[in-house]
Amino acid sequence: MECFEGRLTDRQRAVYRFIREKIRTRGYGPTVREIGEHFKIKSPNGVMCHLKALEKKELITREPNMSRAIQLAAEPIEDRGLRLAGRIAAGVLHEAIEQEDRVDFKEIFDPSNKDLFVLEVNGDSMIEDQIADGDYVVIRRQRTARKGQIVVALTDENEATLKRWFPEKNRIRLEPANSSMKPIYVKNAKVLGVVVGVVRQVK
Repeated sequence: MECFEGRLTDRQRAVYRFIREKIRTRGYGPTVREIGEHFKIKSPNGVMCHLKALEKKELITREPNMSRAIQLAAEPIEDRGLRLAGRIAAGVLHEAIEQEDRVDFKEIFDPSNKDLFVLEVNGDSMIEDQIADGDYVVIRRQRTARKGQIVVALTDENEATLKRWFPEKNRIRLEPANSSMKPIYVKNAKVLGVVVGVVRQVK
């Protein structure tokens, strides 16, 4: 398959829209395999051809050695409110689950801020930081974090968790805020965002 250098083909445009929708709805992009399965492209090289074309057109950027490192280079999103991107594990690692519902926190957070999204907490590993099962955490989308910040971390195996971020030599320590639980150590992980607020429903 040849990569096109001219304007986008219909397939390349469709791939770009698929990537954009995944990032909008769950906060991170699809893997090469997901793109291939969605568009019935059997060869990973076929998918990479489209990604290279989109990257050359400066529509996306990619990071090496991270399967979900596709980012939008420029994105004029018109959101209303904060998107509930899904549930985040505050316990052991779980596969990231996408979701498209919305939660209205407009009295607390500016809904026009396109860098914010919401996740529902599942688990009690962050209970000592006052983040409990069923709470909503508001995340500021960013790709870096300071040591010790509470982040949404995504491993290269598509496992997401809410933990404190501690980069160490040759590994990353994902630290719970629960004295009964042990840290999780991973060799490769990516910051999807940093917690900027917690909202609890009073029943």
